[in-house]
Amino acid sequence: MKWLKGIGLLLIANVLIFVTLSITFHVLVNIILPAFGIDVRGAVNQEDLVWALVIGFGGAFLSLAFSKQMARSMLDCYQITQPRSHAEQVIYGAGQEIAQRLRIQMPEVWVYEAADPNAFATGPSKNNSMVAVSTGLLNNLNEQEVRAVLAHEMGHVYNGDMFTTTVLAGLMNTFVYFISRWVYRHLAERNEALAFGIYIFLQMVLSFLAMIPISWFSRRREFAADAFSARVYGRDAMISALQAIDRWINRAQMEYSTQDALATMKISGKSRGFLRLFATHPPIEERVAALQRQ
Repeated sequence: MKWLKGIGLLLIANVLIFVTLSITFHVLVNIILPAFGIDVRGAVNQEDLVWALVIGFGGAFLSLAFSKQMARSMLDCYQITQPRSHAEQVIYGAGQEIAQRLRIQMPEVWVYEAADPNAFATGPSKNNSMVAVSTGLLNNLNEQEVRAVLAHEMGHVYNGDMFTTTVLAGLMNTFVYFISRWVYRHLAERNEALAFGIYIFLQMVLSFLAMIPISWFSRRREFAADAFSARVYGRDAMISALQAIDRWINRAQMEYSTQDALATMKISGKSRGFLRLFATHPPIEERVAALQRQ
């Protein structure tokens, strides 16, 4: 029944955010802005804001509530409940040790099939989460480096990064829907078909641009998770893990003579130019430098 409790808490948080933003909107539009001679009461539709909040935050929090199930459904993975090998004992034992130290419920520990060394954490809360590592991570990093990466993911769990990212995503979704709907309302009176086309176009463009602040926050939280790992197992272990991952990436790129098209979504952060704005991970050299400054 704990998963019901987690969903319930998320729904309560969603309602509280909705009420807070609705009150803020009402005070801003009806009291504060008119006091400065700015009257937008006829131009801004509160019904659109309500629906924007429901759709924006509702979708984000539902995704968070079922994030573990969605992650498992997209991967070829298995859960470790009783370690059957030394590698499994390393990651399971590290998760257990850190959870006990933090006094939180131990996350589910999963291994998924992938050649690249990678790992992730997800789940509605720090007491209802999962961490997963790739077979590539286990095959290419030594024991201490694997523990450091596991600690990094546990840092995401303990810091509540999944929840704060969801709140940010919900806020961005709300703005995307509200702005698109506002433009649609003002154009629909003249040309319904044109208004609908622009509405869809704005949804796509604004959703794309909304990824910039979300990705920026994601990069910031990676530094915090690195620092957490350094406190648990020492900075040298995390630096060594990052350098081992970087060596694998460089070897893979030389072998295939290509840039990973999904680099912006992976631990490497090796995207270039404009794509760096959408990278969820900072470049490894920046992460190593941040750890060395500690």
